[in-house]
Amino acid sequence: MRERVTDSLEQLGDLLGHRFVNAALLEEALTHSSVHSMSNHKNYERLEFLGDRVLGLIIARLLYDRFPHEKEGVLALRFSNLVRRETLIKISQKLGLERYLILARGERMSGGQNKPSVLADSCEALIAALYLDGGLTKAQHFVETYWAEEFESSDPSLKVPKSIRQEWAQAQGLPAPTYKVITVEGEDHLPLFTIEVQVQGYPGLRVQGASKREAMQKAADLFLKELNKHESIRS
Repeated sequence: MRERVTDSLEQLGDLLGHRFVNAALLEEALTHSSVHSMSNHKNYERLEFLGDRVLGLIIARLLYDRFPHEKEGVLALRFSNLVRRETLIKISQKLGLERYLILARGERMSGGQNKPSVLADSCEALIAALYLDGGLTKAQHFVETYWAEEFESSDPSLKVPKSIRQEWAQAQGLPAPTYKVITVEGEDHLPLFTIEVQVQGYPGLRVQGASKREAMQKAADLFLKELNKHESIRS
């Protein structure tokens, strides 16, 4: 068992292009709390806490350097898209991180290695392990390599989940956007919803959609487009 874990860690280290001086850090970054509850093994929770902050610093610096003409509001939208859970899960899956995770037998039998929260948290823990063992340069190299495609698709004018707008508002110290149904018209089988999105400090915007969900998405997308226009005028 111990040999299998060691071989697995070495394989992942090769994939990352980093030979860990302190292999225990990598093992800790991959160890689920189900193992910790049964032994003295450390799990990835503390590293996940650190990795979240390290990732944030790296992403913020990369955005600052790559988009010198963008205003803070648009950078904040890009940032939210790049550090959100869905992106971390995608990176973990691209890396095949689920193959290297160390879980208790029962947790693995129930598919714990594929749980979204486990994939996202272990990805952040891995970043922390790279940072502690190889410094910020190693952690940044990992982020630049595996987030390359994500940077290309982080343009706030592209369609992104409504949660990104909520995260942006929170980053500005504002309440989350609110979505209000203004009217519902048409027949029951073919309704037309008019939705207004409101963000504190910005004028409300109204759009229509065939469903409440569709209208809310359109309203959120329209807000992003208007924000981009606003930022472009200011620059």
